[in-house]
Amino acid sequence: MLSTRQRELVQATWKDVQPIQDAAAAIFYDKLFKLDPTLRQLFPEDLREQRRKLMQSLHFTVSGLDSPERLLPALQDLGRMHRRYGVRDEDFDTVGEALLWTLKQGLGTAFTPEVREAWAAAYALVSDVMRDALAQSIA
Repeated sequence: MLSTRQRELVQATWKDVQPIQDAAAAIFYDKLFKLDPTLRQLFPEDLREQRRKLMQSLHFTVSGLDSPERLLPALQDLGRMHRRYGVRDEDFDTVGEALLWTLKQGLGTAFTPEVREAWAAAYALVSDVMRDALAQSIA
């Protein structure tokens, strides 16, 4: 679980990402597909709607860090839903790498080691819940 400080850092830096969210989403998908080109086939040709959904999901998640009783069931549903898309467990690592890289690009010097660690912890929470739900939906 995230510490109070980590949650605060994620939420504070998310406010800095929101004004550049369109560019951040484009950077994220560019990086994701460079890290693993096979993931491109899981997405539609036109990524505009997918980029919007990514930013919407990140906003919901960051906001939901204050309310885990609301956030965790939604993440479980999202994890189960990703089974239909062909997502594999190992894809979560690639997504995490792309996310942290994107945040570093977008936040610049504000992406301190402490901020990076906070975002890594937040992503670990999200991916652990989603991975568990994905695995249970397969079993």
